[in-house]
Amino acid sequence: MARSRKKLGDILVDWGVITKDQADKAAQAAQASGKRLGDAIVDSGYAKDTDVAKALANQFGMEYVDLEASGVASKVNLKLVPDDVVKKYHVLPMSKDGNRLHLVIHDPMDLELLDMLRFRLNVDIEPKLAPRSQIKRFLDGGGSSGPAPAKAVDPGASLVTESIDRTIDRSVDKSMDKSIDISSEEAPIVRLCNRILSEAVRMRASDVHVEPMADRVRLRYRIDGVCIERDNLPKRMQNSMLSRFKLMSGMNIAEKRAPQDGRIKLEVDTAMVDFRVSACPAYHGESVVCRILRPDSVRIGLENIGFEPDNLQVFNRIIRRPNGIFLVTGPTGSGKTTTLYSALDILNRPDKKIITAEDPIEYQFNGINQCQVRDNIGLTFPAILRSMLRQAPNIILVGEIRDKEVAEIAIQAALTGHLVFSTLHTNDAPSAITRLVDMGVKPFLVASSIQAVMAQRLIRTLCKQCKGPLDESPDPKYLQLTGITPEEAAGKVLRPVGCANCNNTGYRGRQAIFEMMVMNATIRELAFKMSPITEIRRAALASGMRPLVMDGKIKILKGATTPDEIARNTQVDLDNLPAA
Repeated sequence: MARSRKKLGDILVDWGVITKDQADKAAQAAQASGKRLGDAIVDSGYAKDTDVAKALANQFGMEYVDLEASGVASKVNLKLVPDDVVKKYHVLPMSKDGNRLHLVIHDPMDLELLDMLRFRLNVDIEPKLAPRSQIKRFLDGGGSSGPAPAKAVDPGASLVTESIDRTIDRSVDKSMDKSIDISSEEAPIVRLCNRILSEAVRMRASDVHVEPMADRVRLRYRIDGVCIERDNLPKRMQNSMLSRFKLMSGMNIAEKRAPQDGRIKLEVDTAMVDFRVSACPAYHGESVVCRILRPDSVRIGLENIGFEPDNLQVFNRIIRRPNGIFLVTGPTGSGKTTTLYSALDILNRPDKKIITAEDPIEYQFNGINQCQVRDNIGLTFPAILRSMLRQAPNIILVGEIRDKEVAEIAIQAALTGHLVFSTLHTNDAPSAITRLVDMGVKPFLVASSIQAVMAQRLIRTLCKQCKGPLDESPDPKYLQLTGITPEEAAGKVLRPVGCANCNNTGYRGRQAIFEMMVMNATIRELAFKMSPITEIRRAALASGMRPLVMDGKIKILKGATTPDEIARNTQVDLDNLPAA
């Protein structure tokens, strides 16, 4: 069993550097200001930064380096690390043994930095600790006591090897206006783009964002619904990168003024992966987003999506009805399509004819007739739906109900004996009723055709390898928002810790939370009368609908997620909450 780490304040008290009272006061100051405890101790004048650095080294089992000691500074070898890394992150390379780099840092808790440097420098890192002030003084002095610093390396080198970067340099030197070769499979820019996509897949990203800025190209990955900045690439690589992504996805590389869409199929670790690519003109150049499509995500089983047993039972009953409309609502990126595809995967049998109208087709299924919307040739949602009804399907999936025409055709299909699945952009389940009426659909058609409406959100789940109990009582504000009493929270509310398995975020993977509204006589009558949304919601709650936040509460008490994650995703207004 791992030994618990001694607290920084306790170490300094044991060493006689500070008193217990000073440690307590510094801890209070750190909590109030959001500072690290070590910074609060130094700012309060209780100890020197060298004392704190030594205590941190002791706490984390690291070697302490005194850069001002005789002969130590001369051991720094700046040639081992690009100059921009040294200056940006205040790190100092000391030596390199094989593939292990001995690196002086100032913050042992910045695990994200160490992971980034391991990847960027392609080495194992042996961190050592020195005060930030000493590192800064060394750099401000030009590192004169050590070897001459290396020539500055472009930030783009983080994702390409030095040999690739030198090739790019030579290509740019020949002509700043000519693009690097983007067709040859051995071209540096080709290898860079392939590496970006492959890395994103391995890091479980859902999207890759290539965003031109005024002085750089920002590369971000969306992992578990949150964008993280992966790197900043040099501006001179912008045109070649964008052209390569457009060429890979079948776009017109000469067209830069209009939005374009395409697809990429790339082999990653012996598996073929599909990417849906969008290019949109922006102020500093075209922004390219590659969405990673994972067919296995719709075959993970409904239980693993996040359904609680009672909602799962209702869901299974609804999707097996012979007719009617089943709507899934929520904002973009809330998992609506994945949920509906999971339902189709269950219903996809030889005795059922299933037709879909999608824009775009995200996942391809054997045994299902999937139609891609193509507005430019007149193959619109309404045209496909009308054609569908002449093909005698049992089940119809409409990618999204966007307007009155599509809504009315879907309703007519439901009333004539077809089961219709579709999505709608509303914040909760009851709002779907008023949204359809606002589109211009007659209230009696809405009331008679809809069987159920389900709202959903995706929430991050705690990493199973590092989640742990809270160090202190949970924030009463979030408990109030999620309807959890202190008695319920005791021992059940867990916190994100952070480890290598979750990139030190404390979260790994996502689940959905649901709000299932099944139509009954009361709700149908309210829909027919065009009653306010508040009355419809009140009736739905009375009939047993569990709100999103309450579904989230169940997952909090199971130790699957945290109160603040549920509050964030259920759009609770924190500003209007009274002080606890």
